Amino acid sequence: MGKMIELTATDGHKLAAYRADPPGKPRGGIVVIQEIFGVNSHIKGVADGYAADGYLAIAPAMYDRVKRGYDTGYSQDEIQAGLKIMQGLDWANTMKDVVVAVEEAKKAGKVGVVGYCWGGTQTWTAAAKLDGIACASGYYGGGLATQVELMPRVPTILHFGEKDGHIPLTDVEKVRTAHPEVAVYVYPAGHGFNCDARASYDAASAKLARERTLALFAKHLG
Repeated sequence: MGKMIELTATDGHKLAAYRADPPGKPRGGIVVIQEIFGVNSHIKGVADGYAADGYLAIAPAMYDRVKRGYDTGYSQDEIQAGLKIMQGLDWANTMKDVVVAVEEAKKAGKVGVVGYCWGGTQTWTAAAKLDGIACASGYYGGGLATQVELMPRVPTILHFGEKDGHIPLTDVEKVRTAHPEVAVYVYPAGHGFNCDARASYDAASAKLARERTLALFAKHLG
């Protein structure tokens, strides 16, 4: 099991982060970017999983800039509350939070980034704009179709669900057409298919997407 630590961004903002260490010498570092539900038990579990696979995993509390310690479930009320906080964030500042998480993860070697939902979009942005990242894997990032002008500077893969009610397949195709260099995978699942705490969880799709993500990390991190 991991532990909560404190990080300090370049602008002086202090944020919490969940740190999960591997049992032996780390193969590299992974930054895990949250959904709109905060660094909750699911995100901690994701970080623990990557630690079990040999990586130092850091999950920064990206919502700390608006509401510290945010940690919720997946009811409709909680979804709306999470969206409201997201709308109050400045993305330039959220990238500062990713940067400090990357710096922490670098203590283990090369760094990959993986993000889910809102974090999937943040992962796309990080892959295009940040230094110090070796690869990136983004899950069902809403709004990517409006950011196709961004050019990932590192090997990047993306995961979407064909039954996603929030991200139409036309948007997925827009991303795929604009970025033939990016592996875009579509699964027979809905939004949030990686999260076993949600009704939309799809075990087979989650397993395959994770295998592909781990293969990316193994190739570019170690």
